[in-house]
Amino acid sequence: MKAPAFAYAKPASLADAFESLQRPNAKILAGGQSLIPSLNMRLSAPELLVDITGLPGLSGISVQGNLIRIGALTTHAEIEKSGEIRKHVPLLALAVPHIAHAAIRNRGTIGGSLALADPAAEYPACAVALEAVLVLKSRTEERRVKAEQFFKGLFETDLRAGELLAAVEFPVAKSGDKTAFHELARRHGDYAIIGLARHNERFAYLGAGDRPVLFSFDKNLEQARETLRANLKPAPDLYNSSATKLHLAGVLLERAWNA
Repeated sequence: MKAPAFAYAKPASLADAFESLQRPNAKILAGGQSLIPSLNMRLSAPELLVDITGLPGLSGISVQGNLIRIGALTTHAEIEKSGEIRKHVPLLALAVPHIAHAAIRNRGTIGGSLALADPAAEYPACAVALEAVLVLKSRTEERRVKAEQFFKGLFETDLRAGELLAAVEFPVAKSGDKTAFHELARRHGDYAIIGLARHNERFAYLGAGDRPVLFSFDKNLEQARETLRANLKPAPDLYNSSATKLHLAGVLLERAWNA
C-alpha cells in the first residue's frame, strides 16, 4: 500500500521544530524505521511529518557524573559500537544486537523506539529495568519522566502535544551489578515472542503486555517462578498461546537469574 497524503517539514532548529509541531495532527519523524511502514499500511495518517533528523543537540552519548545521557537521535548502531555504553550501561549493549537487522540499526534511533512504545521492543524494557529518566522538551519547558511513568499502554506514552523526546538518562553501572538480557524470537531480527531485561532485582518483560511488565525478585528462584506464574498474564499472539508465552517467560527468568 501507499502512504496517505501528508505535508513535510524539515526544521533547521529546535525552535523551528516546535513551531511546526503546533500544527494540527503533526507527527515527528526521527529514524522512520517504524513510522514509514505504519504510514504505508495506513495505520497512521498524520497531516504533517516534522523531520528532526540531524537537528543539533539531539544526538550523542556522554557521561555526566553518575549518569550517561543518550540523545534521542542516537542510532542503534552508534549505541551498539559505543565503548561508553558497554562500560557504563551493559544492559543496553546486550539488548541492541537483538534489534531487527543491521540496516535498521543504522537508521533507527533510541528516541524513535522509546517514543513509539512498542511493547515488543527492547529499549522500553531496558529503560524500565534500569530506572531510566526520559527528557521531554517543548517550546516552553523541559520535563523529566521516569520510564515506569512514561509508558502508558499500547503505543501510548506521557508525551504531550508539542513535546518531543530529547534524550534519555541511564544510571552508570556499579561494581557488582547483575545484568542480563534474553529474548526468544522465531528468527533473529523478528519481533520477540517474549523477552526479559534484568538489572539487579528488577526484571522487565517485553512482549508480555501493553507495556513493559516489571517484577522485583529478591528471594530465591523458586519463589520468583511462583510469583511469575501467579501474576504474569501475557496476551496470545498469532503463533503462541498465553500459556506458551508464560512458560517461555519462566525459561528466560531462569536464564537471567543464573547469568
